[in-house]
Amino acid sequence: MTEAPEFDFIVVGAGSAGCVLADKLSENGRFTVLVIEAGGSDRKFSIKMPMGYGLTFSDGRVNWKYQTEPDAGLGGKSGYWPRGKVIGGSSSINAMAYMRGLPHDFDDWEKAGATGWDWEAVRATYEELETVVEADGTVRGSGPVIVSDLKNAMSPFSRHFLEAARELNWPVLDDLNDAGQQGMNHHPNEGMGYMRATVRNGQRWSAADAFLRPAQKRRNLSIISGALVERVLMRDRQATGVRYRLNGSVQEARARREVILSAGAVDSPKLLMLSGIGPASDLGKHGIDVVLNHQQVGKGLQDHLAVSHFYWATEPTLNSLLGRRTGQVRAGVAYLLNRSGPLSVPVNQVSGYLRTAGAPVPDVQVYCNPASYAILPEGTPKVDRDNGFLLCVQPCRPTSRGWIALSSADPSAQPRIQPNSLSTPEDQQIAVAASRLLQQLAQTSSLRNVTRARRAPDILEMNDPELLDNFRQRSGTVYHPSCTCRMGDSQDVSVTDSRLRVHGIGRLRVIDASAFPNVTSGNTNAPTMMLAARAAKMVMEDNSAQAAA
Repeated sequence: MTEAPEFDFIVVGAGSAGCVLADKLSENGRFTVLVIEAGGSDRKFSIKMPMGYGLTFSDGRVNWKYQTEPDAGLGGKSGYWPRGKVIGGSSSINAMAYMRGLPHDFDDWEKAGATGWDWEAVRATYEELETVVEADGTVRGSGPVIVSDLKNAMSPFSRHFLEAARELNWPVLDDLNDAGQQGMNHHPNEGMGYMRATVRNGQRWSAADAFLRPAQKRRNLSIISGALVERVLMRDRQATGVRYRLNGSVQEARARREVILSAGAVDSPKLLMLSGIGPASDLGKHGIDVVLNHQQVGKGLQDHLAVSHFYWATEPTLNSLLGRRTGQVRAGVAYLLNRSGPLSVPVNQVSGYLRTAGAPVPDVQVYCNPASYAILPEGTPKVDRDNGFLLCVQPCRPTSRGWIALSSADPSAQPRIQPNSLSTPEDQQIAVAASRLLQQLAQTSSLRNVTRARRAPDILEMNDPELLDNFRQRSGTVYHPSCTCRMGDSQDVSVTDSRLRVHGIGRLRVIDASAFPNVTSGNTNAPTMMLAARAAKMVMEDNSAQAAA
């Protein structure tokens, strides 16, 4: 093995967090940065086209395609967890929804021991990151993350979802991320509206587009793709570098200052454990030498679960185009010619935060899509030929906690993932209450007037025990795993401190969604980029202080 090259910082993972770190740590030119990514290029049509989300959903070339352990709370089902294995990570294969989360999410982070992560602090970071492009073309802000209001390009059918919300006296909001919006007797952010998306000029705008691409011009940033990091190298409980496999050969890189794991909520804890940081009894089973007996590594896993119901429609939905060959050709031509038409808009079009009966804050997220589809055996979504639509509900803040554990000492082996879904009475109750909201929505005259038939199983015919059983049998992940290396006060209750440093190990941080103390109320891509931007400032502050000393 040749002598290992040295860098000031080594970042593992070029996903939503790693791309931010690559930009922010290399920005002032003082430090050299190496980013190592297991996947390859994101320059693919299926990634750049917003509706291409369905094509990457089961594409092993850009997707880790994880499977969970059988989950007792979901009737013993094993869940499918797509995660990005490509430049841009999951921001290159997600549904592009941009949801900051709710203010109390971050105040709760502060209470959990993540000092300096309350709403007022993180809101300032969001505003620094965002350029908001309104439907009329007005631009607000000057940040690298493009957040677009695409309602003018959305399916005309989507207006029925908002008419139904008004019928139920649910607020209809212009911007689901504006915490200043609220009506009489309503909580800030409560209500429904058109979703904003990380789309620019009809193309996906991933973290790689926003952060990595501009940073690649700098001579002090190096990127290695197609390389699987096998472990963090350490001496005297200090991270000194990483070992990785590239094109069949094992190589090493040294870090003069820090190693930062940004491999995501599944792979960051996995890599800690492969490096000897984790529960000693588990590591011993796989013959891994224990560097630090850290019981919380991989624990605390949280995710969002949602249940969807489909309806046949009396009016054209996206199915009228995307469910038929002639329509697909027309949509493809429109997209290729001028990046317009249904392929230029993500499938999630209307969403919002709502309160179940008696809840003090919004505790359910609703999704309404002007399309219906089936998931084929190989995992690819197939749009129905007949017109249909989808109503979906997701409890926002689950209390159940699962875990990630090693299945083998082989770095290429998938880890064990146990979500422990619906394992608390609170989560079972909110599953029923969320399902009741979906019943209310489906029964509005606005939606009944455009419903030709309700597809089985019919949620309107279910009582509370049947609603819970339906949620267990039919719900699935919304692809928001988090909290497996969560921030907190001490090694007894968390993996990282409020500056994202791993408790008990020097020069090692975890900066990605695994560091969330608890999952935010909505989609997790926006909070992950926000977390990385704030954490990058902390890394720079700490290392600039060291340099000055």
